[in-house]
This record gives sequence, C-alpha cells and structure tokens, in this order.
Amino acid sequence: MPIRTIVWGENIHEQINETVRSVYPDGMHNTIAGALNEDSAIEATTATLQEPEHGLTEERLAETDVLVWWGHKDHGGVSDEVVERVARRVFEGMGLIVLHSGHFSKIFKRLMGTPCALKWREAGERERLWVVNRGHPITQGLDENFVLENEEMYGEQFSVPEPLETVLISWFAGGEVFRSGMTWRRGAGNVFYFRPGHETYPTYHDANVRTVLRNSVKWAYNPQPAWAGIHTAPNVPVDQAPEPIVERGPKLHKPGEAGYR
Repeated sequence: MPIRTIVWGENIHEQINETVRSVYPDGMHNTIAGALNEDSAIEATTATLQEPEHGLTEERLAETDVLVWWGHKDHGGVSDEVVERVARRVFEGMGLIVLHSGHFSKIFKRLMGTPCALKWREAGERERLWVVNRGHPITQGLDENFVLENEEMYGEQFSVPEPLETVLISWFAGGEVFRSGMTWRRGAGNVFYFRPGHETYPTYHDANVRTVLRNSVKWAYNPQPAWAGIHTAPNVPVDQAPEPIVERGPKLHKPGEAGYR
C-alpha cells in the first residue's frame, strides 16, 4: 500500500499575486503533490485553508500516514480545533513535514513549544545546501551540496528545540547560515522541517528539492498502527498492579476516578 500523504497548502498567494501564480499556475500544493506522486510508493492528495475544516477532517486524518504543511500569509486563519486534531494524529504516529514559512504555523509551534523565530531577507540570493548527514534516508540521491539560484534568506538563531538530527545546512550569498533540514519525534510521530520554498521562486520545481520531499515522506512514515492510547492516563486499581501490593496511607482520588488534566 502506498504512503497516504496530504499536502496542505494555504493557497492564498497563488490567488492574489501574479508573480506567484506565474511560478505555480496549478498552486504550490499541487506542485508539491506532483513531486511526491512521481514515486509510486507515495499517494499524495491535497487540502487547502479554504476548504471546510481546512480539508483535514477527523476521518481524513485517520487515514493519513504523512501530512506536508506549507503556510505563510494567514497562520492565524487555521482553526485551533484543527491544529489540535493534527497534533493528536502526530502523537499517534502520523508523520509531519513542515516547509519554509510553515515555521510560524500553529501546528509547528504547538509541537515545538518554542517561538520558532528566525532572521530573514527577501533578496533572491543564492542558497547552497550542504548535506551534513550523508547516510540519512532524507539525503539519499543528493550530492554533497546543491544550489538554489534564487531564494529567501533564513538565518540563525532559529528558536526551535535541539533536533534529533540535522541533515542539511544552508549557506546564503549574504553570509548567513541556517539549519535547513532537522528532525524531531513527538510521541510516535516523526517531524521534519525543510527550509526552502519561498513562493516567488521556482524552488518546488527543482529536482534536488523534489528528491528531499519524496525522501522525507518515506522517512516520516510510521508503519505501526496508530498509538491511540498515548492520550489516556488511566487510574490503575491496586488489584491490577503487576505485583501484589497493599494500599497504604491517605489518597485524593476514589477508586476508578479520573485524575485532573
């Protein structure tokens, strides 16, 4: 069975900006999904901000293995209910790939627990991405570095938690550097942040970028059943303890009573 993937796109810039529309006439989300669908191991569909429940219903997320997220202009327009719905699925094992300006998305900040802030400059400068973990599944098929001729600069410090792995580092023509490919685990879910993707440049048409996108979906995929029990906090009765014990001392809760959350 292919990896069931949703590419979520804000889908605003393409509607109001002629430059973006000329670069991505079919929409950025469709371009990204097209890159993923070049691999028969992936089955990518799309969802957008404008759809009911942003295209991310409980039922659809329950049947999703990996979610790819691109947003920029209206992070605040994403429903808090949907953000929590996505976070629950990540904790249960759904993979999440956050792209470019999605660093300020509600879902990324929810999972990171930090401001996720950075330096930036929109000057169309050259970006050289260095592979710093050659053996990682996300970097397979890449040379030791590749160049994007025009990109927005992102610079350190990037206020995210220390990642499990850093797989890509960018250098920009203006001199800044940036950790452009980082991984985390949240609950049972794998999370990857990938920096490139400013909307006015043809980044998602680039062969190397498309390789990273496909590799990251395969890496983020968790074949295990959803860990639904990750959300529960059961009050275990004395007679169900793994070893025999005798209850001692006062307590706050009655047998079987739920705790405070």
